[in-house]
Amino acid sequence: MRSLLLRYIKRFLMSLGALMLLATLLFIVGNFWVVASTARYIDDSFAECRPTDVAIVFGTSNWTRSGFRNPHFHARMRTSARLIADKRVRHLLISGDNRTQAYNEPRAMWRDLYRRGVPAEQLTMDFAGFSTYDTLVRARDVFQLDKALLVTQSWHLPRAVFIGRALGMEVTGCVAEEESAAGEWRLRIREWVARVATLGDLYIWGREPYFLGSPEPIELKDANSNFSEASRPSFNLDAYYYTARLVQPPQE
Repeated sequence: MRSLLLRYIKRFLMSLGALMLLATLLFIVGNFWVVASTARYIDDSFAECRPTDVAIVFGTSNWTRSGFRNPHFHARMRTSARLIADKRVRHLLISGDNRTQAYNEPRAMWRDLYRRGVPAEQLTMDFAGFSTYDTLVRARDVFQLDKALLVTQSWHLPRAVFIGRALGMEVTGCVAEEESAAGEWRLRIREWVARVATLGDLYIWGREPYFLGSPEPIELKDANSNFSEASRPSFNLDAYYYTARLVQPPQE
């Protein structure tokens, strides 16, 4: 009886070890696939970032949990403002989380960019960018984009570009100005896991965005173009109606 029990335990441990080895291999191969297949579409320096009509800027909190300014947020804002100032892009789609009225990434991004001199008519907010996947699906299906420049950190861009191109979009990546941040290693580890999960989202369980909504094509306007009250799109910010376009500075 004891020998039979030991035999079952040995088989269980061998099976468990084989599963762990398989999971490790899938983790490594998945990350390698995402990074290697997107490397040629990512520009590491601002001077190399490829011009296009619209850049998608991924949201994050402008403050860290410890109460300090989030360097990743401000790096994305600086890079995005420079893209507009240098006329490398004509419009910014700023997409982020707005699950509650107290936490609003797109509005914080809008304010920061507006203060950096980006004209209101060159900004569109997406309030339902709850994840990288949601942002890109909505960019394609709601904002009707088939080509865009993606702006975020270097460790985030491979997954973002991979998703965009898997969705049939012609996307390239522009690395936001890098700044070191405390605890960044946690973000990088989480990103490694997210890359593997993304493969499941795209090719296994067919993930759907949390909120889609009706099409709202982006109208490209230059900073010096006429923008009258009559041409102002409607704006309705509700707790569960996340997509909107804001064309005047948010109230402080």
